[in-house]
Amino acid sequence: MTDERAIARRLLAGARERNTTTSTGTDRPAAAQTGARTTVRRGPGRQFADHPAVVAALEKQAAIQRLIDATGLPHPLFLSPEGHNGAVIRSGGNELVNYSSYNYLALAAHPRVIRAANEAAERYGTSASATRIVTGEIPLYGVLERRLADIYRAGAALVTSSGFLTNAAVIGFLLGEGDVAVCDSLAHASLVAGTQWAGCRRVTFRHNDPESLAALLRSCRHQFDRALVIIEGHYSMDGDLGAIAEISSVARAYDCAVLVDEAHAIGVLGPTGLGSREHFALPGDLVDIWAGSLSKALGSTGGFIAGDADLVRAVKYAAPGMALYTAGPSPSNVAAVLAGLDVLADEPDRLARLWSNAGLFTDALRARGMNLADSQSTPIVPVIVPGEIRAGYAAAALLQRGYNAGAILSPVVPAGTERLRFFLTSEHTERQLLDTVDQLGDILDIVHHIPDLTIGAPETPDQLGSFPIPGR
Repeated sequence: MTDERAIARRLLAGARERNTTTSTGTDRPAAAQTGARTTVRRGPGRQFADHPAVVAALEKQAAIQRLIDATGLPHPLFLSPEGHNGAVIRSGGNELVNYSSYNYLALAAHPRVIRAANEAAERYGTSASATRIVTGEIPLYGVLERRLADIYRAGAALVTSSGFLTNAAVIGFLLGEGDVAVCDSLAHASLVAGTQWAGCRRVTFRHNDPESLAALLRSCRHQFDRALVIIEGHYSMDGDLGAIAEISSVARAYDCAVLVDEAHAIGVLGPTGLGSREHFALPGDLVDIWAGSLSKALGSTGGFIAGDADLVRAVKYAAPGMALYTAGPSPSNVAAVLAGLDVLADEPDRLARLWSNAGLFTDALRARGMNLADSQSTPIVPVIVPGEIRAGYAAAALLQRGYNAGAILSPVVPAGTERLRFFLTSEHTERQLLDTVDQLGDILDIVHHIPDLTIGAPETPDQLGSFPIPGR
């Protein structure tokens, strides 16, 4: 194994040649005068070559490669498991203990779930092959929607093809100009995308802080028609739980609706894994819209909402991206969720192991003095490694030792709170967890000697580029 102290020295010492050409080459596109406006003629196939997002993405990819070339560390992104994405994976011929899968209960590889998915494909085909409003309304949808409505004590539910699109589309449909989305400061990107789609005003309050929400609503609620308070049940970056009851109480006092994103809550929280409503013993109508993902603990792909029956029916008939203008989830996806819910009920030891692992892992990390931020000892565990170079190096060094955990950098999290994020599963063993803690402790002893620098800052031209942010 390459000596990691030598790697760290090379990471900081060697001057790196900076790219002095633009993304479109040394020749700038020719400008042409059109009326009062100057436009750039980019030529065939080059219309987006200088698009800021395209340029930034390509520069970030190049920066990663410079890091890999300079250190000899393994590339930590886009790993390709050779089997199912669980607690242990094989990738590139190496076996890795894996903390970058939200397959919390290993349902995605459960024989009953796989069998149900295969049987659904045999009966209904691999696709619904139409939008639901025409001939795409397969019977399995209604069965799952009734179960989800019952889980959330709601009048109805609607399943969709994408968890991200569910959040974006339902907010985009329900809010508009003259309305306001009042978001927890750590609300997921899909929720923020929905507010952009809606064209409404978006304001934020301090994370999980009902008093901050009340102060904000006191000052601005009167300026808007409808208001929707948007929070999460189980936050994917910090691993803490949403203060749903307290925040909903404030929202009701100011005549606001409430949406709770259950992406990382359903299958994880609650005595039987049925999410935030069960975990906190909440009445279903305390929340107007329960939204969630089928691709996390439930072992499939897609999304859902649950709420008032009339509201859900309207969304189903008229909201673009929910059931209108888009095909429903595949029969196999829906059947997998139904089977996964059955396994969740029939094998409660899976949930018990998941939470036992969360307690063991967080206790061991804290015993080594590691900073877990606001973690509440849930199966999402952040380990704070301040500084982009430090966090990126720690993730790559951990991967080299056989452990896969993603580095999360600013602006996804505030600068100075960069971290490694560990998703735990029911299938991680005690030995794997404790060995991970030991290895991480050794790596952080090295990392703490690396200056807390920001990657790519103008005043530090010798630094290497940033790692991109892993997905939620």
